Amino acid sequence: MATKSTIFKANLQIADIDHGYYADHALTLARHPSETDERMMVRLCALAWQAHQLQSVCGGDATLAFGAGLSDPDEPDVLLRDFTGRTRLWIEVGQPEDKPLLKACGKADAVALYCYGQAAEVWWRGMESKLARAKNLRVWRIPTAAAQALIPMAQRSMTLQATLQEGVLMLGDGSHNVNIEPLSWK
Repeated sequence: MATKSTIFKANLQIADIDHGYYADHALTLARHPSETDERMMVRLCALAWQAHQLQSVCGGDATLAFGAGLSDPDEPDVLLRDFTGRTRLWIEVGQPEDKPLLKACGKADAVALYCYGQAAEVWWRGMESKLARAKNLRVWRIPTAAAQALIPMAQRSMTLQATLQEGVLMLGDGSHNVNIEPLSWK
């Protein structure tokens, strides 16, 4: 019998000073059995970094939600879709293959990829030239130590505060605080 996803609930308060976006998000994350707490928390951070686009790109007239992620390789980890059904932003986490990523670039107005983990630099050296032609793709590297520092915050029920200022995400839960400054690769 297949193991089912574990459900996590997060109340995420975002104060994006860089973009003038302030909102509370009640989120449900389904963590696939093969997904780690680290990856799940990086997904949540990716949503926080891009949440301002709800307002700046869609004027508040859209849905920002977690996709099927690992459960369906043809779906994004996070998705911003306007009410016409147009995919405005496709967010991936990790080190995906080039073909699905290029396919996502054809399906969405913009694609954001957040890489993390020990092997991210090796992955990027092999992918950089393959992804060069994707004009609507942005790639960031999350420092390994910062991604791992997110793990203790992964709880079945979370209340998190995310502050974005000068490109740095400060995420806290009252007991833990992590500052993450992603490196822009593309």
